[in-house]
Amino acid sequence: MIPIFLFFFLMILGVPIAFVLGMTTVGFVFLSENINVMESMPSRMFNGLQNFGLVAIPMFIFLGEVMNKGGITKRLIDFSQVILGHLKGGLGYVNVVANMFLASIIGSANAQSAVMSKVMVPAMEKEGYRKDFSAALTSASSVMGPLIPPSMPFIIFGVTASTSIGKLFLAGIAPGILLTIAYGVAIYFIAKKEDLPTSEKSTVKEVSISFVHVLPALIIPLFIVIGITTGFFTATESGAMAAFVAVLVGMFIYKDLKMKHMYEIIYRTVITTSTVTFLLATSNIFGWVLSFQQIPQLIADVFLSIASNQYMFLILATILLLIVGMFLEGIAALILLVPILLPVAVQFGVDPVHFGVIMVLNLTIGLLTPPVGTVLFIVSSITKVKIGDLVKSMMPFLIIAFIVLLLVTFIPAISLFIPSLFKL
Repeated sequence: MIPIFLFFFLMILGVPIAFVLGMTTVGFVFLSENINVMESMPSRMFNGLQNFGLVAIPMFIFLGEVMNKGGITKRLIDFSQVILGHLKGGLGYVNVVANMFLASIIGSANAQSAVMSKVMVPAMEKEGYRKDFSAALTSASSVMGPLIPPSMPFIIFGVTASTSIGKLFLAGIAPGILLTIAYGVAIYFIAKKEDLPTSEKSTVKEVSISFVHVLPALIIPLFIVIGITTGFFTATESGAMAAFVAVLVGMFIYKDLKMKHMYEIIYRTVITTSTVTFLLATSNIFGWVLSFQQIPQLIADVFLSIASNQYMFLILATILLLIVGMFLEGIAALILLVPILLPVAVQFGVDPVHFGVIMVLNLTIGLLTPPVGTVLFIVSSITKVKIGDLVKSMMPFLIIAFIVLLLVTFIPAISLFIPSLFKL
């Protein structure tokens, strides 16, 4: 039990999760007096990263950085505002739709919430929206980041579970759109109840000009999806291709991206990639030691003894994932739990791609819940809204997210319909 206490003690102290996993593993090895295992740890850490699918991570991080610096993100938000800003609560719709567009670029809820907090919350507050409502909506909408391709959690799941990343990308589209629509319905009723403000309606000319400006930006996510569905390139290769197109659009069409920006873009890409890679490496040895002690088998046996059918297993898995998501960062949780839960899910007849969507959506919702919801802390620190006020204002959107989660969990067709269309 000492390694378990060490794990939670280090978490409470605020030690980064990658170091928590590594230190807990080393502590466990010393306590078990099996020091010879230490000799294999460096090779285990390195071998766990030798997977071509992981190349997609720096590619999509680079893509997101290029699109932010190249003015592509700004034009997507401006287009959303031109189309929807005149409705009652229009900037609320703009926030959600812009998040959906950004989800097809950034692929990370944390990064997306940081970008949108800086842009949308001040804009909404200036137009008369409550600051806590604006921050809550921005936080809740960031859930779409890991669902709509490209998605870093789907890449991690695909690599860990040896499942098609292309299928996972396509499987996240429908749940992401469903979440967008559900949030839109919520905003409609909140706008009527609280008499939210409207903006001036754009003219046909303004809409046309904005559409022409945003068209090159919209080509990039379409380029990714079309490339994968046609089989022209893999999901991993699509990251490199999309990044190349984004550089061309930012430099030669929008002309906001300059060569002087490339150093910062590459630097941020390297730092973020290194952080994720180190987490993967330490998670790999942590999972290896757990497997060495047959912990995953014990947990799987518990699930098999309690769950009598597929639906009971999915309920238990959902509860476990929601609890884990409250305390553990999503990528680390995926690396630790996929080898444990996926074999059990397959035994109960759950499609691996469908289960991947369930896991990612569950753990992403965890980013919005205390005590360790990273999106909450990111948005709170940027907007200066207290965590308590943020959570209170977010409750309607959290309830909607849970409803969508249940629909996605128990109606597999929502996730699997698009991949089946393209026979991937």
